[in-house]
Amino acid sequence: MGKEEDIRQAIIDYASKGAKSKFYFKDMFAGVKKVVLDAGASDVKKVASALVSEEVMELLSTGSSTMYGRKGRGISVEKSGDSGG
Repeated sequence: MGKEEDIRQAIIDYASKGAKSKFYFKDMFAGVKKVVLDAGASDVKKVASALVSEEVMELLSTGSSTMYGRKGRGISVEKSGDSGG
């Protein structure tokens, strides 16, 4: 697998198996770095944005910051009344 595919799988695993259903980018990035040691923040951001576009992941705005989550896990954007970004 290529680096982007490794990052993609690491993000999905992190979002699916973590204790929390919503998380900040910095936490997701730290989780990815444990698996893909040479992943940079811009690499992870690019893949995470693609996963949001593909509706695998979703964004949830807390008002002051944005959190990521696995679509269908925890409170969804639709249930929260948030626009998703």
